[in-house]
Amino acid sequence: MDPAVLPEIANQDFSLISLFLKANIIVQAVMVMLAAASIWSLAVAIDKSMLLGSANARARKFEAAFWSGQSAEDAGERTSDHPADAMARVFAAGSREWREMRRVKDISDQQASALMERVRTQMDVAVSRETGRLEAGLITLAIIATATPFIGLFGTVIGIMNAFRDIAAARETNLAVVAPGIAEALFATAMGLGAAIPALIFFNKFSGDVGKFTERLENFSQEFQVRLSRRLSERRDV
Repeated sequence: MDPAVLPEIANQDFSLISLFLKANIIVQAVMVMLAAASIWSLAVAIDKSMLLGSANARARKFEAAFWSGQSAEDAGERTSDHPADAMARVFAAGSREWREMRRVKDISDQQASALMERVRTQMDVAVSRETGRLEAGLITLAIIATATPFIGLFGTVIGIMNAFRDIAAARETNLAVVAPGIAEALFATAMGLGAAIPALIFFNKFSGDVGKFTERLENFSQEFQVRLSRRLSERRDV
């Protein structure tokens, strides 16, 4: 390297703000897009963290109340048709059918079987609906995780092209000429990875959390159906 070039390189400003301001307009647009994707990813992660935390806390409270020894009838009467938490909504989906059947004095085996099938279907639909609500926004994280590296790569390609353009304009190949273009190209790459990696981590974490909560709802649904089946047996034996 020509020693005379070193002072010229040292005097150049390679701060992030300077790289952004000196970058090509296309590279600047890429950087803005990647910064917005990072903020969006963080906002979705915060929203999912609060939503899942609240859902689990309410589910624990509902389970504690439900399994405290009260009957299915009492639990159904204390739960509104439009409860605020996910597990209560799953329970309400099944208890509505149970409340209707309680009006029938003599329940035949066929009616009991039809009731259990309706309860199972209603609660399965409710679980699927709650899962869909919790999964809302995860597709955004998936898109950010998969798309931003390629967007950053596009900015990298533009930066490298700018470096070659500067070489052609200056008719020199020293580092002082190519350094700005290479720096903005690498900055675009770093921003792409900086947006993609957290989004991928968030997506994997919250997908696992939603899966665990869905399993919790499914287990509750099955336990409630067993309890309801036992209650129907007791009524038919009377």
